[in-house]
Amino acid sequence: MEIYFAFALMSYLFTVSVNLTLIITISLDKTLHEPIYIFLCSLCFNEICGASSFYPKLLHDLLTNSYVITYTACLGQMFVTYSYIFSECTSLTVMAYDRYIAICKPLQYRMLMTAQKVAQLLMLTWCFSVFETAVGTVLTARLPLCGRHIPKIFCTNWEVVKLSCSDSTLNNIYAFMLIFSHLSQTALIMVSYVHLIRAAIRSQADRRKFMQTCLPHLITLLVFTTSLMFDTMYSRYSGGSTMKALQNALAAQFLVVPPLVNPIIYGLNLQQIRSRMVHRFTHRTGTFRKN
Repeated sequence: MEIYFAFALMSYLFTVSVNLTLIITISLDKTLHEPIYIFLCSLCFNEICGASSFYPKLLHDLLTNSYVITYTACLGQMFVTYSYIFSECTSLTVMAYDRYIAICKPLQYRMLMTAQKVAQLLMLTWCFSVFETAVGTVLTARLPLCGRHIPKIFCTNWEVVKLSCSDSTLNNIYAFMLIFSHLSQTALIMVSYVHLIRAAIRSQADRRKFMQTCLPHLITLLVFTTSLMFDTMYSRYSGGSTMKALQNALAAQFLVVPPLVNPIIYGLNLQQIRSRMVHRFTHRTGTFRKN
């Protein structure tokens, strides 16, 4: 257990540190105070929230060798987890919209993507996601439970609903509404990328801009949706108890992989962020050497 605890702790600390590094770099450098980088800050903060909904409870379980959670704490973990999921989907949609305007309508970009518009989009991302999660959590909390065992290492809405003793039709209807809503966001992202690819083909400058800013966004979207798909398949179709550890690891991917990989992808691919990070690091190293 000590090995698992050490590995989980290092993963959590590294995840938080890489996301904080991007947030601090963008916040302190005025040349990076552009809409795309502000949206990236919001995304990185959301990654920290997602990782923090999973790792602290996991570390506590590994340290105490106790896999028990109160119902209130379970609902709290669900609230943070689903807020992270919905905010991730909405953030990626907003970032796709920003890239669409920047590449397909460059002359109108400054007029359309004002500071007020950026603030409104950020408010929409967080308020809408928290509202969606709050409604779902309330619908789940009202259900009386007939069981106590959740076959996962973290709480999810579907696993709790399956323990209920009463009719959960309303929960299922709301779940389908959420699925439709966020599939619509995914469709908007795909439509924007059709226009982005067309623009990139026509112009070498747009092609370079697409590779630097849109490719990391597309990879981020694929990593998140693939990781989330594993959890959905686990919740809906997992059966026997064979290879339970592997099943749990696959199910938890959306809380582990995107928060760790996404800031690295953006840090390596966005030239301005990469150059500013290298500049700050070399500047501080040179200062230490002089001292």
